[in-house]
Amino acid sequence: MMQTIRNVFFRNGLLKLLSFFMAVLLWIALMPEEKIVSEKTFQVPLEPRDLPADFEMTERPPSAIDVTVRATNRMLGQMTSADVQAVLNLSRASLNQEDYPLNPDIVTVPAGAKAVRVFPNKVHLKIERSAEVLMEIQPVLVGQPKAGLKVDQVELLPSKVFVRGPESKIKPQDRIRTSPMDITGLDQPKTFEVDLILPRPELRFATAQTRASVKISLISK
Repeated sequence: MMQTIRNVFFRNGLLKLLSFFMAVLLWIALMPEEKIVSEKTFQVPLEPRDLPADFEMTERPPSAIDVTVRATNRMLGQMTSADVQAVLNLSRASLNQEDYPLNPDIVTVPAGAKAVRVFPNKVHLKIERSAEVLMEIQPVLVGQPKAGLKVDQVELLPSKVFVRGPESKIKPQDRIRTSPMDITGLDQPKTFEVDLILPRPELRFATAQTRASVKISLISK
């Protein structure tokens, strides 16, 4: 009896093993594409969201991460990076935390697919408290009026605007500059409509006021 069983499994063993592998390959070849599951890695944007309003991000995380998705071959062939979304929730961000973990739970993929890995598995960022100040506007004049005249008054409307940004990026000596106003040869009062230029890129206007009116008055020397 044992000999019979042994003969079944081991007689012509190499041929049987080869036949088994050929059967597996044939099964894979004939299986419908929509049933074969594979993995594919996409590079997708990392979107930081829900940072509390009183915080500012002073060092941002990488703009994109790698996400490995598992799905059928048919689905993976139709997917693009636009179908994968990675969101870093910062609603519980802390001033003392700089490293934030990443895992597949932060990823949204189409129904039927699954995010299985992300790389890197953490990101580094820095936050600090936000500050808002009323900052003075400094007019920038270029050139000289007509001979015999000089600038008497420079009236700005508004003369100050609210600016917001990280506490460390707002300095007491900061001023908002206007775009340059060329008064070369000016011989009568003139009002300029100018853009406002913040002292550093980390700051932003706290209101929709991004331009000013500047009235230049002249008198004789």
